[in-house]
Amino acid sequence: MTRILIVDDDPLVRAGLTMILAGTDDLQVVGEASDGVEVPAAVRTVHPDVVLMDIRMPQQDGLAATEALRRAPDAPEVIVLTTFDADEYVLRALRCGAGGFLLKDTAPAEIVRAIRAVAAGEPMLSPTVTRQLIAHVAETGVDARKAAAVRALAQLSPREREVAAAVGRGASNAEIGTELFMSVATVKAHVSRILTRLGLNNRVQLALLAHDAGG
Repeated sequence: MTRILIVDDDPLVRAGLTMILAGTDDLQVVGEASDGVEVPAAVRTVHPDVVLMDIRMPQQDGLAATEALRRAPDAPEVIVLTTFDADEYVLRALRCGAGGFLLKDTAPAEIVRAIRAVAAGEPMLSPTVTRQLIAHVAETGVDARKAAAVRALAQLSPREREVAAAVGRGASNAEIGTELFMSVATVKAHVSRILTRLGLNNRVQLALLAHDAGG
């Protein structure tokens, strides 16, 4: 059973998500919070596997809450919630370690699928969505980000850099395997080692890093 904490300042949104997840056999809503400031105590109390995190909340927004939460050891996965697919805060949340994002008007079946994917450690963002988000990277600080990303990727072996570049293009594990003549299991092993070596939370952060470096 995957345990879910819902964080949103709108009680109707919380109720709707709870209703959707109540219809599944493997997902359980174990707690709710109405603001980012409530997240640490809620996580300590209910021990969720996945947190559905609203971005815009009155006291502490989801970005700050996500960043603080993902710095903690054994942190739950975070999926940010938004009403705008090009919201700059979504991209910032992904850089802070969120596993992906959901639009609040996403179909119920897709919400369930996304939560299951993130809980299983799989990327939630489709290649199309990954490319769309990367296209909205703010231009500020591009040179500094590129220099830092190039230094980080220099730690990798040539093969690992090839995998990282493919992740940066939004390729799935199966697509990377076909392109680089690897099994999907080998691709997953490479991605896992890359994340560990670079101190990243997930492949979304790796995709952003590879993009910053120039693909």
